[in-house]
Amino acid sequence: MENLAPKRDSIIILIGPMSAGKGTIAQLLAEELGLPRYEMDQVRQKFYNEIGYDEKFASQIVGDDGMMGLISYWQPFEAYAVERALEEYDNCVLDFGAGHSVYEDEDLFNRVQNALSPIENVILILPSPDLERSVEIVNERFSDLQVREVGKVDPELLSLNEYFVTHPSNSKLAKKIFYTEGQTAEETTSKILKWIQGVDRADDGPEKS
Repeated sequence: MENLAPKRDSIIILIGPMSAGKGTIAQLLAEELGLPRYEMDQVRQKFYNEIGYDEKFASQIVGDDGMMGLISYWQPFEAYAVERALEEYDNCVLDFGAGHSVYEDEDLFNRVQNALSPIENVILILPSPDLERSVEIVNERFSDLQVREVGKVDPELLSLNEYFVTHPSNSKLAKKIFYTEGQTAEETTSKILKWIQGVDRADDGPEKS
């Protein structure tokens, strides 16, 4: 993908693991700013299909190799979906699915990093700077979600989410990290709005804390 040049302040992107609170915060930001909100997990399929995503093959991979095998298959499609979403969507809040900001393959990571480089507001949402604590918090939430939705907890999905929390891709892609433990979603949203509006940028350090 070439000629991807979204205006650096026209889109707000939230990244992070499952159950980090991205969706709730994205909705609050969209409401406060009067912007549309898009979820990558809801729009990705049309982009995946453009480059030959095979649903039957994906199902076979899950049966043979589990979720990590599926994640490996998804990665080229996820990188392409990021590029296409940034081509198609502007002036909005976009929250990524957890895998769209985590890449093992260096070339795929570089493609996504290049696509995101012009965008000022790429925000990582985590509960805590202590990654072990973040894993504990998000997986407690994720376990509760699984019980509500399917009646049981899948340990493989919890391991996958730990991988998303601890993988370095997210922190490398983020322009700012917001830690949410001890805060309501509304309080975190208020801090993000101040940062977006330039109120709190003067104290930003290289650690993006």
